[in-house]
Amino acid sequence: MSTEATSRAGRTGPAPGALLLCRAEPDSVAPVARLLRERMLLTRAGQGWSVLVPEGGPWLRGEEPVDRVMTGWATALAVGAPWAVLALWWDAERGGYTLASGFRRPVGYIWLTNGTPAGEDEAMRTFAARLGLDPVLDVQSLDRLTQPDPASDARARLRGLLAILTRVGLSLPAGLAPGEPADRLREVVRDRPDAVPIEWEGGWETVRDELQVAAGRRLTPWLPWSGDPKARTLALAQLAAGLPLAAWGLRHRSAGWLTAGTLLLAHGALGVLYDLSHPRD
Repeated sequence: MSTEATSRAGRTGPAPGALLLCRAEPDSVAPVARLLRERMLLTRAGQGWSVLVPEGGPWLRGEEPVDRVMTGWATALAVGAPWAVLALWWDAERGGYTLASGFRRPVGYIWLTNGTPAGEDEAMRTFAARLGLDPVLDVQSLDRLTQPDPASDARARLRGLLAILTRVGLSLPAGLAPGEPADRLREVVRDRPDAVPIEWEGGWETVRDELQVAAGRRLTPWLPWSGDPKARTLALAQLAAGLPLAAWGLRHRSAGWLTAGTLLLAHGALGVLYDLSHPRD
């Protein structure tokens, strides 16, 4: 598609927005999400899923594209965790997703606002494999999202993606959908009785204590202070991964990747300090 055609599509597209879907229960997600140091609302999104709705973001201030920020946030939430994080994002020109899981490279797909596919087909197959989708039926459904369809814009494509994920338990609250205005998304979640506000409170010690409580409930046995034999290795890996991410974020003035790198560095450092101060027999 030409630049001019893309520009025309952009003028009729939605304002920037995003959702973070975590394949974990809200009680597991909440303490980790606070490390992002961003105001969000958290609620349940089906069986074994949670959704985070940002209350703001650098993209609303024109500081950075929404897709770059969301990729950084999803990576930060997923690294070292046993759950995958799916970031859905859209702006005036495009819509798409990023799937982050562990230390593996994030995978994503993009559609132009009018629904024209602009991603790699292989990304869909990797997406299906990492989420445990059916390698035949679900992959066929995903493949249809990569084919031209004049009747489907980017918003419809993202909704089609969510429809496929209902087969693995995802169920977004009514009214919470890609393309909706940011204030509408916040309103939908805020009115739910199980909604939890996510914001930075206190220091790292406060968050660490919350995470320890979660680990005690065996919701997050991956944490560096959980007593798991692999904890030290995980903490060192977080430090090793966090340093280049933070440096890249600073160099490119990317809030999303800077947040991811800083979170990993802090989380890894806490893990190492805990390990050194609690020697194992």
